[in-house]
Amino acid sequence: MDDFDLELDEMELTAAAAGYHYYSSITKQPCHSLSPSKGCGFMTEVLNGHDVVFQEMFRMDKNVFHKLCDILRRRGMLRDTAGVMIEEQLGIFLNIIGHNERNRVIQERFHHSGETISRHFNNVLKAVKSLSREFLQTPSPSTPPEILGNNRFYPYFQDCIGVIGGMHIPAQVPAKDQSRFRNKKGVLSQNVLAACTFDLQFIFVYPGWEGSAAGSRVLRAVLDDPHQNFPHIPEGKYFLVDTGYANMKGFIAPFQGVRYHVHEYRGANQLPRNARELFNHRHSSLSNVIQRSFHVLKTRFPILKLAPQYAFHTQRDIVIAACVLHNYIRRELKNDWLFSSVEGSTVDDLPDVDEHPDIGLVSSVQEQVAFSMRESISAEMWDHFMNGWDQW
Repeated sequence: MDDFDLELDEMELTAAAAGYHYYSSITKQPCHSLSPSKGCGFMTEVLNGHDVVFQEMFRMDKNVFHKLCDILRRRGMLRDTAGVMIEEQLGIFLNIIGHNERNRVIQERFHHSGETISRHFNNVLKAVKSLSREFLQTPSPSTPPEILGNNRFYPYFQDCIGVIGGMHIPAQVPAKDQSRFRNKKGVLSQNVLAACTFDLQFIFVYPGWEGSAAGSRVLRAVLDDPHQNFPHIPEGKYFLVDTGYANMKGFIAPFQGVRYHVHEYRGANQLPRNARELFNHRHSSLSNVIQRSFHVLKTRFPILKLAPQYAFHTQRDIVIAACVLHNYIRRELKNDWLFSSVEGSTVDDLPDVDEHPDIGLVSSVQEQVAFSMRESISAEMWDHFMNGWDQW
């Protein structure tokens, strides 16, 4: 009887080993499907699974994802291969930038080699970046509806067409460049200049500047270089900029030496005491849209929160591609869950810029035009406020 029990144990162990071997051979096989609906386990499961799971894994709605695949396929920007459909190629890319995953993790998840993962990541990055001219566009010169429909901002900011701000993205750079890329917080970063509309869409993105560079210096470099294709500013129109930039023609900054950020107007002394404080508060409330845009962008694509293990030119391209996808999603699904989360709210994160702009970069003519416009706006605003407005 003891011999029989021993023999049975050996048979069970052998069967278990055989079963495990079979399971391992199946799950480690690469996906060579010609249809994403019949693809390897992970992709099939997410494509056919719950919408919330899909959003979490690929950072966008299913319908938006499929429309983007159709664009890339129809225009010949990506091609299906014998082993990887465009849907899976895009899924690999979104999984990486949407979770800041390493190549090795993605290999296990999608059952492809490291070379295959890297190749498709770079192909999709190039394809999405090439859409930048289409999805990063100059705004209309007409008054934005977000200003037109708000008595706090209209008619005072009726000629404003957008907001400019800067953000720092952690960066990996060679040792010889690290001193230039170390920002004021001591972190290695690239300084990204961006402009956005009041609809939370990016108009212009200029990544790649060293973290030690001041925002005003980056803006001046962009304006002096016609190859950067900075949006044309129609006569009389302007962008809002924060305290890290100079007040000059085409760019209206808040008053220096006066409380500015929204959180400074909370508590017992919340009411503005003069025209400049009222102007600064409304300027801050309106220009906070750039911080909300940055917040949505980084929340959707956490690869922008940590220094990715790529060459620096790839790190720059990832920023551009992320902004393109941000705008694409906004246009396709205005009530996307991340955009909805910041509607009507204020993001308290302070901008990643110096509080003292480089005034020396501004000509006296530019400064005088912008000074007169700002004084005129603040005076009109204060006059209305003092004559009975209950909203400030």
